[in-house]
Amino acid sequence: MIKRIAILTGGGDCPGLNPTIRGAVYRAKDYNYEVYGIQEGWKGLVMGEMKPLSINEVEEIVDKGGTILGTSRLNPYKVDNGVKKVLNSLKSFKIDAVLAIGGEDTLGVANRLFQEEDIKLVGAPKTMDNDLSGTDYTFGFDSSVTWAIQAMKSLQDTGLSHRRIMILEVMGRHAGWVALFTGLGSGADWTLIPEGEIDIEKMCQHLKEVYKKKKYASVVISEGVILPGIETGKEELDQFGHMILRKRGVGNLLADLIEEKTGIETRYAVIGHIQRGGSPTLFDRILGLRCGVTAVDLIAQGKFGYMAALKGNEVTGVPLKEAVSKLKTVDKKWWELAQVFFK
Repeated sequence: MIKRIAILTGGGDCPGLNPTIRGAVYRAKDYNYEVYGIQEGWKGLVMGEMKPLSINEVEEIVDKGGTILGTSRLNPYKVDNGVKKVLNSLKSFKIDAVLAIGGEDTLGVANRLFQEEDIKLVGAPKTMDNDLSGTDYTFGFDSSVTWAIQAMKSLQDTGLSHRRIMILEVMGRHAGWVALFTGLGSGADWTLIPEGEIDIEKMCQHLKEVYKKKKYASVVISEGVILPGIETGKEELDQFGHMILRKRGVGNLLADLIEEKTGIETRYAVIGHIQRGGSPTLFDRILGLRCGVTAVDLIAQGKFGYMAALKGNEVTGVPLKEAVSKLKTVDKKWWELAQVFFK
């Protein structure tokens, strides 16, 4: 019988986490569950750091960015006796079930703990990259793209004023959803994503033609793009084996390349972690609330090893193993849509 549940938020933060926590805590009250908040993701379970979480703590957070629980990228499978410490923490705090809110890494750990340790776990899909399988959209994505579009519109204004080509580098290590939607939503003249073919000559020729017509041009590039012939050097890896891209500066490299090939003054900006903060959009607030409620419903139904997922207009449960089986990258149809506007 479930009496006490715990909630954690892991990986990169994004708008929508707090609404999800709020939805879960409010729904837990309907089942008379006690709720504990695990501090800083899986790190809190490894370190045994959690505290009671009531409606009083979550009542005013529906419009707040970030996460009141804190987060980290710690992987308990990469820490000495990490899994054992997780089990000890759950036993010590008498936790019957865990709601893990995160992306592919956080939920990958959740799925493994469920499969290998029989921990009663459910998930909620968070990532500003929108690269999690099993769900149509993740909360955090709409907010991050909204911020990026605003940034690009500002760059376009100053590009026109100074007669420049302007580049905006956005987040997206392996999946280009943020760059794709930012380019489409801002009317950018070219978009570069990790999944798309990179044709520098074709792009530069197009930018020169655009520049002749309107005296400026704009480009969106995903941080994970590999520019042909450009050496970026070795990258540091995190505990999940992902490149840490903070020093890479692909926007800077692209600006130099475009200016060299077009002869047009080119500037770049990196929106970076601004995309992760700020008040969530209406879409992300509602999706977060619905995911939090559905995740607790899954616990009540005994559907462990499942994740709350948006399918069409419905939020329902899907197996965690489906969500983390592969990265959801930009498919051919979406990329073809983007290229319609490269004219």
